[in-house]
Amino acid sequence: MHKFIKILILKDYYIEYKPFLIFLAKFFGTYLLLTLVYQTYLGTYDVKKFEVDGVTQLVAQNTKQLLTLVDSQSYTKPNLTEPCVNLYYHDTWVARIIEGCNALSVMILFVSFIVAFSGKFKTTLIYIITGVILIYFFNVLRIALLCMAVFHFKQYKEVLHDVIFPLFIYGIVFILWIIWVNKFSEYAKNKV
Repeated sequence: MHKFIKILILKDYYIEYKPFLIFLAKFFGTYLLLTLVYQTYLGTYDVKKFEVDGVTQLVAQNTKQLLTLVDSQSYTKPNLTEPCVNLYYHDTWVARIIEGCNALSVMILFVSFIVAFSGKFKTTLIYIITGVILIYFFNVLRIALLCMAVFHFKQYKEVLHDVIFPLFIYGIVFILWIIWVNKFSEYAKNKV
């Protein structure tokens, strides 16, 4: 009888917390799947030969193009001692674009949250695609602004790189999450 009561209590907890448990399963399932795909993608590049993945190269190229609008002496060069791309502004080396700069891990986090709070399939898919494009764009803008700031304020390089500019990209993601939860997710429809 005592075992039966425990099962009933567990069932009650499951029913009470079912939405939260579904959210966690969707979030972590999506996050693990996308992280596995991303790690597999990265595994196709030989770090020992200093190969830089294609997305990181594209981010470096787009950042250089954006910087060129401000300064025609902006350019990139492959780094010959580590897997990254060196970025130059005003003909001065200001940054190295590494795999962590491509914002793919941030995009994975964004997509996982949207899937966990999913709405209608088409709406969810369109929001994910739009959000990933916006994150990519704002990441390139973030790196370009960081390069200009580091060039002009070298003494604040650590604070700019480690605090201010990560807040920028995570702030964008947070705003996108808030918009999604309040306007498009099933949660938003249930609030009305």
